[in-house]
Amino acid sequence: MANFLNDKVVAVTGAGRGIGRAVALACAAEGAKVVVNDYGVSVAGDEPTSEVATAVAKEIEAEGGEATAVADDVSTMVGGQRIVDTALARYGRLDGVVCGAGILRERMIFNMTEEEWDSVVATHLKGTFTVFRAASGVMRRQGSGTLIGFTSGNHQGSVAQANYAAAKGGVISLVRSAALGLHKYGVTANCVAPVARTRMSANVPMELKDLGAPEDVAAFVVYLLSDQARHDGVTGQVYTVAGRKIALWAQPREVRAAYAEEPWTPQRIADLFPGTVGTDPMPMLGHVQAMADAAAAGRRPNA
Repeated sequence: MANFLNDKVVAVTGAGRGIGRAVALACAAEGAKVVVNDYGVSVAGDEPTSEVATAVAKEIEAEGGEATAVADDVSTMVGGQRIVDTALARYGRLDGVVCGAGILRERMIFNMTEEEWDSVVATHLKGTFTVFRAASGVMRRQGSGTLIGFTSGNHQGSVAQANYAAAKGGVISLVRSAALGLHKYGVTANCVAPVARTRMSANVPMELKDLGAPEDVAAFVVYLLSDQARHDGVTGQVYTVAGRKIALWAQPREVRAAYAEEPWTPQRIADLFPGTVGTDPMPMLGHVQAMADAAAAGRRPNA
């Protein structure tokens, strides 16, 4: 066991498999006591079981670490609170939370059902809020702590995952709000957009560039949880981790503006708009046709 997170207590949601599991193991390997949360559902959110969380906790203990398994559903306020309460009851404090729980319900927006929308937003976005809500009060009283949300490059938009993309965009805004609101209390908040080989990436029909391993993401998350990241002033940021690449996303800002001496009319806007404000092209539009071609051919390059 190392000591990059020595004596810290970290809760990780979605920690039974994939990136969440890698994060839990990495935190324990760096000296943290870990609350391992996973409702244990399939990719689609069905068939819950606590076995996956328990297995990871036992794996940590077998390596000489300390861990506690919690199988609560993060999409409920009670579930988010119980994760935090477990950390306090077992270890007496909570220094970091990592919200990696997620499911997918893929459907074109014109066919998407209310349940498919609600379940994905509830798990990703509300599931991040419930844990942040419970943890932030504890961290405020401590005068320290780190909140980490998981987003995705799909926050730029998605062809058949409007629910997932909307939730992941919401996570970014939630993280930025937490960073602003909790800064004076010594609490940081950041967002990670992982690109790694997991059961959720296997069905993407277009090849994902720089597709790495969950352990690549876990190493960066450990850094964000550390005192070193706090010393470096890292808060309110969004990062992509893809294999050997770590990238920083820009903060939202205006690109161009136009001003009129007279009140705007539709015609005046039509005359001035193309050569002044114009557009900022969507990067994802260039990938849509390639994804459609790959899907039509039945290719699964990330499996």
